Amino acid sequence: MIFDILTLFPAQVNAILNESILKRAQAAGKVQLTVHDLRKWTADERKTVDDRPFGGGPGMLMLVEPIYKALKELGVYPTRPKSTRVILTSAGGKTWNQPTAQEFSQTYERVVIICGHYEGIDHRVVEHLVDDEISIGNYVLTGGELAAGVIVDSISRLLPGVVGNEASIVEESHTDREGKEYPQYTRPATFTTDEGEEWKVPDILLSGNHAEIKKWQDSQS
Repeated sequence: MIFDILTLFPAQVNAILNESILKRAQAAGKVQLTVHDLRKWTADERKTVDDRPFGGGPGMLMLVEPIYKALKELGVYPTRPKSTRVILTSAGGKTWNQPTAQEFSQTYERVVIICGHYEGIDHRVVEHLVDDEISIGNYVLTGGELAAGVIVDSISRLLPGVVGNEASIVEESHTDREGKEYPQYTRPATFTTDEGEEWKVPDILLSGNHAEIKKWQDSQS
């Protein structure tokens, strides 16, 4: 899977996506991740990326021109393969969820993510340049860099060979839309606090009766 991320803050994105499983996935060639500084495609010496909105209003809007030029150089505009999807992170977009992450992991070979910032973005980007507006929740972030990290992470871990124990992906929370993940415990079976309290693992999990354990897990989901 190829990811291209267009951002005004490349260091923030790199800090999110170059650790842990995603770092190993890149090293193994399972994921190709390139972070692009949108200022590269600005037209003036000051590398201007925003301006005041026509008609007035608070804040600044990201300019359409640098995004347009970036997508052209990346070869995803004016035409793009069906295997490529262009996303804009936006507070007003469709809410990202596990089924959508699964769809992307199975359908597309390349995902381009434009990180929104400032008060918003020139709406011509939405009208002409992107396939999807995506939000990761009903709240507002300073910028789309954190959202881009969530999207890349949630897609990448579904790709074959990225997560070591692939069975865990099948059983984890949100994969089955009917319920959440059941509680899980590990050693010691009894943990004693400094105050003398004993926190015990449920007896059923220590019983060795796999049929009853499965019933308990289903009841707790």
